[in-house]
Amino acid sequence: MAFTIKELESLSGIKAHTIRIWEQRYSFLKPDRTSTNIRMYNNEELKTLLTVALLNKYGYKISRIDEMPPEQRVNVVLNLQEAEAKQEHIVNELISCMVELNNVEFEKKLNDFISTYGIAQTVQSLILQFLEKVGILWQTNKINIAQEHVVSNIIRQKIISALEQQPAPNLDHDPIVLFLPENEHHEIGLLFIYYLLKRNRVPVIYLGATVPLKDVHYLIEKKNPKSLYLHLTSFPRQLQLEKYLHQLSGIARKANIFISGSVTSTYSRSLPANVTFLKSISEVDSYISSL
Repeated sequence: MAFTIKELESLSGIKAHTIRIWEQRYSFLKPDRTSTNIRMYNNEELKTLLTVALLNKYGYKISRIDEMPPEQRVNVVLNLQEAEAKQEHIVNELISCMVELNNVEFEKKLNDFISTYGIAQTVQSLILQFLEKVGILWQTNKINIAQEHVVSNIIRQKIISALEQQPAPNLDHDPIVLFLPENEHHEIGLLFIYYLLKRNRVPVIYLGATVPLKDVHYLIEKKNPKSLYLHLTSFPRQLQLEKYLHQLSGIARKANIFISGSVTSTYSRSLPANVTFLKSISEVDSYISSL
C-alpha cells in the first residue's frame, strides 16, 4: 500500500512541509518517487513516521530519534510515562494490524487493553481514536473494505459481549432511537453509545446501520420517540449532511436529535433547531448522565 505525503500528514498530524524537511536532514524516511517525481510512502514508512511523530510530541528531538534503530524507537515509546502516549502508540499498532490483515495480533492487543482498563475505557481511549484514523484512510481510498470488516467484526464482538452483561432497562424512561443514515456502515461508534445508554438503564430502539429515512419516518409515526441519536464517523460532503439533517429534522419535528462522532468537529453549517451536536466524549457522557 502506498501513501502520498498529504495522506501521511492527515494520519500523523505532521505537516507535509515538516515531513519534507525531515527527509532532507535525516534518514528514517526514504520514499519512492513516481515517474512524475511524486513522493510515495509504504506501510513501513507510515509506521516509522507515526512512531517518530509520537516521540517528537513527547519531547524527543528529531536528531536523537534519527540516531535510534527502529527497535529502540518502539521500546522508548513503550517506556513513555504518559498514558496518552502509550494509548496513541497502541492505536498506531492497531492501524498497522488492520492494513496487514493481522486479525490475531489485532485481537490480542485489544484483549490486553480490555483486560486492564475495561470495555468503556478501551472504546473511549483507543477505539474512537482508531476509528478516526480509519475514517481518514477511507476518505483517501487507502483501505479495502475487507481490511475494515476484519477488525470491525472483532470490535463489534467485544461491545456486543459487554452489552449482554448490562442491567435491564428502566421501562419508565422514554426510549431513544439509535440509527445511522442510509449507506453509512460505520456502526462501532453507535454500538458504543448503545452500550453507554444500556449501562445507565436507558431503553433503546436500535435500528443499526444504513437506515433509509422512510423507515425512520415510519418508526416515528408508530412510536413518537422524544429522542433520536446518530453517531457519524463519516459523511460524504457537508452539503449532503446539511440536506440530510434538515430532512431528518422535518420528519422528526417533535423529537430532539443528538449527533456525535468525528463529523461534528468539522461541520460548519447551520443546524436545525432540534439538532444538537455532542462534539466530545465528555459531552456525550454529560448528555447520558442527564437522562
